[in-house]
Amino acid sequence: MSGLSVRTIQRIERGRTPSVESLKAIASVFEVDFTNLREPEMETTAVTADANGVNADEALALRRVRKIRSFYMHLVQYCAVIIFLTVVNLLTNPHYLWVIWPAVGWGVAVLMHGVRAFDKVPFLNGEWEKRQVEKYLGRKL
Repeated sequence: MSGLSVRTIQRIERGRTPSVESLKAIASVFEVDFTNLREPEMETTAVTADANGVNADEALALRRVRKIRSFYMHLVQYCAVIIFLTVVNLLTNPHYLWVIWPAVGWGVAVLMHGVRAFDKVPFLNGEWEKRQVEKYLGRKL
């Protein structure tokens, strides 16, 4: 009902500090004031830094860059393995190109990883999540 993912709820239940948007979504579901859910050390308006000196905006940017880096690593692994399999295929059975099957299957997975890493799917990106939270809250964030 909150529009939060199950994973986000599990992280909150395990004691990780939720974002302000997550707390607002939960507060709206339980029909309680947002300030009742905040821990005393959480600030309302200031962007705070974590133990490593990274504020919330920087942490979000780092997470996005890590997603993109993960995609590039996946792409490099794909290329290396498919090149290796192509060489093996051509040396062992050049009349039947079986390497096409793993190349296509894994290629689709790499493509989907890239689409998600670069936020090209409208219903999987951060803007969609923000709109859904605003819809449930009935106001802009």
